[in-house]
Amino acid sequence: MPSPELEIQDLTVSFSTPRGKLIAVNGISFHLNPGETLALVGESGCGKTVSALSILRLLPEPPAQILSGKILFDGQDLLSLRAKALQNLRGHSISMIFQDPMTSLNPVLTVGEQIAETLLRHTTMNRREALQKSADLLNRVELPSPKEKLQYYPHQLSGGMRQRVMIAMALACAPRVLIADEPTTALDVLIQAQILELLESLKKEMSILIITHDLGVVAETAQRVLVMYAGEIVESGPAKALLNDPFHPYTKGLIASIPKLGGKKKSGARLEEISGNVPSLDQRPSGCPFHPRCSWAMETCKTQNPQLRKVESQRQVSCHLEPGSL
Repeated sequence: MPSPELEIQDLTVSFSTPRGKLIAVNGISFHLNPGETLALVGESGCGKTVSALSILRLLPEPPAQILSGKILFDGQDLLSLRAKALQNLRGHSISMIFQDPMTSLNPVLTVGEQIAETLLRHTTMNRREALQKSADLLNRVELPSPKEKLQYYPHQLSGGMRQRVMIAMALACAPRVLIADEPTTALDVLIQAQILELLESLKKEMSILIITHDLGVVAETAQRVLVMYAGEIVESGPAKALLNDPFHPYTKGLIASIPKLGGKKKSGARLEEISGNVPSLDQRPSGCPFHPRCSWAMETCKTQNPQLRKVESQRQVSCHLEPGSL
């Protein structure tokens, strides 16, 4: 087996607030293999984006603080790198597509200037060469009239076009790892399909960590899935096996809440739902964090938080119930 492209070990992240130090990510570990697409799934507030931003040290410190863990890339712990070494890494070896391109792109710089900036920072290109390469990148992500679009400002583009610009920026230096944070959020179904098709075409060139709450996206793109809840990984495994036969009640609830075309539900029947909400950081319940919302909760669940354990050769789950008992 080849070595992982990226490995996270026992990562714990907290935020200092007027209510004290609150844990947002609680001791998670996972790895991303070469050429793999790995999905990080969960509701909003589960710690997905905080985990991703921690990889490139993009959280503001303070109030954020990485309390423990290692993030290993090319034999180096990224948490030990100085600021200049991190700047050389970001956008070059590891790139990120941020969740909202409208707020991630600079509103007072043209699209061409923003893509070229990455190339000028990490390559020996001059400005003319960088702008030509920028047009080539926009053409690669299938943005119409790419040379003309170099002169556009972000507000002149549609949401789907802005997302393509973000992808072009991320691809500029041919990174080995691409982190895509909710790349299809707020896009219509047709544009979502186009963006997913574009990401699918990149699989052979790089490893991709995709962060989403949309299990339809997972089924389309990922080989493996990590399910997060309340800052912890509660289930992991191959995408097909996990989606067809979930072991954790939270994963089962997420899958059951997806609308299904041609289902047998009566007209007007409500969709299945997971009752309640993800607990806020300062109101984490004792025991298993999911037990207040779980239909299968036992007394043990209220006092003991189960550890993530291996249940099959490629699957792990954090639950007191035995796999297959749901």
